[in-house]
Amino acid sequence: MPPDRAGSAIIAVDTAGTAMFVATATLEAVLLQHWSELVGIAVALGLFVVGCLAFLAGYLQAIQRSRTDEIAIVNLYLLGGSTAPRRVLLRLNLLLAAQIVVAVATASVRPFTTLAFGVLAPVFGLGLNGLWAARHGRFPPRIVTARARKRGPRTTPADPTDPPARDQMEQNADHG
Repeated sequence: MPPDRAGSAIIAVDTAGTAMFVATATLEAVLLQHWSELVGIAVALGLFVVGCLAFLAGYLQAIQRSRTDEIAIVNLYLLGGSTAPRRVLLRLNLLLAAQIVVAVATASVRPFTTLAFGVLAPVFGLGLNGLWAARHGRFPPRIVTARARKRGPRTTPADPTDPPARDQMEQNADHG
């Protein structure tokens, strides 16, 4: 298991972003003033953009790790299995749950308002979960079968009318 302090900066950013979102979304739902709408939209969209960047960074790191580790999407973005220590798993997933609950609750209380932008904010928590897991998560080793080792590089036909290469046909042999 990774140490409990691994990725503490990511956890701190997630905590701060969630607190900021909860405060601004609640303020916007209560006041519904022009200035509170602008603040709420700015925070929700800002968290969405940061979440998209974190999601992409985590995904790219996970691709690199997938050469040696068996990475499942649920383990990467929801920290399933034994990917994270229990304390980290609970903290990050509770922050994500808080973002989802606040986004849906505030948008439901005042439908057809700028509070609808809040439903974008949970991408922030999802992206940071993926970034934490890609950097610090524990995944089982990748299993390479003997058939995959023998296969060698795949070749594609130069002309679409050419018959497929032998190894492309063999890849479907197990499927019937």
